[in-house]
Amino acid sequence: MVGDLERSLVSNDVDVVLDQSNNLTRNYDLDGQCHRTEALLRPPRTQRPVHKQRLSSASPCSALGDSVVLDVSDRLEDILVGETLKRPFGTEHIVELQKHGRPEKQSQNLRFRVENDRPQESAPNATSDQRSCLSLEVVSGPSCGLHCSVPSTSTAGLPFTLGRVPPSNLLLKDLEVSGKHARINWNSNKLRWELVDMGSLNGTLLNSCPINHYDSGSRQWGNPVELASGDTITVGTTSNIYVHISSQNDHLVPFGVGMTSDPMSLRRGGKKFPMEDVCYYHWPLPGIDQFGVFGICDGHGGVEAAKSASKILPEMVATILSDSVKRERVVSQHDGSDVLRDAFSQTEARMNNYYEGCTATLLLVWADADGNLFAQCANVGDSACFMNVDGKQIKMTEDHKISSYSERQRMEGTGEPLKDGERRLCGLNLARMLGDKFVKQQDSRFSSEPYISQVVRINKASGAFALLASDGLWDVISFKKAIQLVVQTRERYLTDKANLAEKIADVLLNEARTLRTRDNTSLIFLDFDTTSTVPPCKVLP
Repeated sequence: MVGDLERSLVSNDVDVVLDQSNNLTRNYDLDGQCHRTEALLRPPRTQRPVHKQRLSSASPCSALGDSVVLDVSDRLEDILVGETLKRPFGTEHIVELQKHGRPEKQSQNLRFRVENDRPQESAPNATSDQRSCLSLEVVSGPSCGLHCSVPSTSTAGLPFTLGRVPPSNLLLKDLEVSGKHARINWNSNKLRWELVDMGSLNGTLLNSCPINHYDSGSRQWGNPVELASGDTITVGTTSNIYVHISSQNDHLVPFGVGMTSDPMSLRRGGKKFPMEDVCYYHWPLPGIDQFGVFGICDGHGGVEAAKSASKILPEMVATILSDSVKRERVVSQHDGSDVLRDAFSQTEARMNNYYEGCTATLLLVWADADGNLFAQCANVGDSACFMNVDGKQIKMTEDHKISSYSERQRMEGTGEPLKDGERRLCGLNLARMLGDKFVKQQDSRFSSEPYISQVVRINKASGAFALLASDGLWDVISFKKAIQLVVQTRERYLTDKANLAEKIADVLLNEARTLRTRDNTSLIFLDFDTTSTVPPCKVLP
């Protein structure tokens, strides 16, 4: 019997309107990706839904093309959330293509190339150690901008599922996507990534060619089809996913990286709670070898400011460091203060967020000619970072809440001290942030000037690590408790250090979940005691 999550939302003869204002079409929108698809990839259909003019939107995805709206006569209130929307147009072309059969040996022929402006990328040759990295980017649809990456060596992340409900790895807030829609796995025998439709209601296209079972009503799985770099996966009508495949050997990082996030909506009794955190990393920075950035932005008033900052800030760091004189100065003087300060200033100047703002915590890590590692942090807001080196705890950030002593002292120095008991300005509890241009015009005590930490030299034999997290973690876990969890997890996996940083990040997130944190939680864990192979950049909502 078909479960509630995968039943047809409406019958085939009923047209349904997906109102643009519906919240389900706006979740998990994300900017700041490491690469952007320039054109909307639209799969051909035998019958087209009615196109209606889309209202202008501030969403970065609006430039990708017109939205597709299906005409309806029924009220949206009658639609049960959690069911899959059946596409009202026919699927005769899918059935006709698949009735002819397709032997497995002809799976290569299924990868028809989509005509678009993107230059086609060739899949990397399989390496002798069979390591590869798959990166996916949603380039259109309700979840446009969502990124994720998984290495072929990951035991916890494979097989990788695409679907509309947890525990799907790529969670697509699209009514036309089944609860469990498609799956991607690494075939270690053939040394390739393979995509299979999991008996979805509306089917799966690879470069406009259907790969699902010809009888979609039977809910049978399709045959595995090889993925190549540059492919486009289509699920539903508008959700297109760009595929990038690279050799993990290309991105060897001299330390472990674990990054994870959770909106923690269930901690609020199931009440819908938007994700306003964005965490990201770039290693190395494009064109800047031996330099990388790791950052978290926690938005307020919406996610747009966090998305903008997470995109612009690393770009500014890379632009500044592209100057060889400035780059060599950082390496020779072991100090990136000027780079960080200028990057924050230029990011604030480029952001155009008047009624939304965000915290920004960025850790700059670099290596000198001898391979020695250094780290320095800059922040505005209350997303904290600390490091542990040789058992010594080093706080890398400063709390910029209105109630903090340092901020009250700073404001007093401006000649406009806070009143006794005053804990908010213009309704905000933060005194420093990026964005929020309107309130900054109203009150000059707001600032975007970052706190710059000391430089920390990292000894590989010191067991050093760094932890960056939004306040959702720090609301329930102290620095001391976080250190205890890291030490315990390291001891538990003493003989198995594969993906250790990812395991530690998951342990910390699960602890925050267990303690019922009441805020979005995002964190990045860097383990300088191990090495890892990761994609060159990654962004999480």
